[in-house]
Amino acid sequence: MLKLNDVSVALGGYRILEKISLEIKQGECVALLGNNGSGKSTLFRTVAGITKPSGGTIEFKGEPIHRLPADKIVCRGLVLCPEGRRLFPQLSVYKNLRLGAYVRKCSAAELHKTLDQNYELFPILKERKDQLAGTLSGGEQQMLAIARSLMCEPSFLLMDEPSMGLAPKVVQKIAETVKTICEMGTTVFLSEQNANMALQVTNRGYVLESGTIMLEGASSDLADNDLVRKAYLGA
Repeated sequence: MLKLNDVSVALGGYRILEKISLEIKQGECVALLGNNGSGKSTLFRTVAGITKPSGGTIEFKGEPIHRLPADKIVCRGLVLCPEGRRLFPQLSVYKNLRLGAYVRKCSAAELHKTLDQNYELFPILKERKDQLAGTLSGGEQQMLAIARSLMCEPSFLLMDEPSMGLAPKVVQKIAETVKTICEMGTTVFLSEQNANMALQVTNRGYVLESGTIMLEGASSDLADNDLVRKAYLGA
């Protein structure tokens, strides 16, 4: 479904990503592990069309997308839930959700059906639909960011650090949500510093260090890998 071949990114004269190659099949839930500064967000922003690669190719559903603008990539079904949530704080929860569906050409009934599905996934958002997004708690804002990403019904969802800065109880809720999204049929690529959470909810993963893929394999194998345990699992 997604294929990167020797993708490199240089920003401000510095090489951030170096010949990244990976593949993700339809229906998979895949982790991208790495410390802060390893290049995870740059990789996701490049796949999403926000940052342009300096070399290599990116294919989505067999078609090249590395030269497409970000909105055209969204229209093809690939959506980024960004690090830091990037909500519109002065707009209501409801209006943030509506903006998530800006590329969809559908009836009001279809739009409200998707809205109801997201309210079912995150009941607190329905309770707070008229509340300004900027006044929500950190966990509620992350739920809103995920729900907004789902409003255009993506077939492939990039989730960049969804557990960052959240309490353990909320992290568990986010983990359960990731599993639910995968079970609903959406392919998920999950970037996380929280390796414990990521390896629990994914089938396999990649480890990114200094802009290069260092390891890949089944999530269970990565969880048992001595290097991964020492670097990311605190073991």
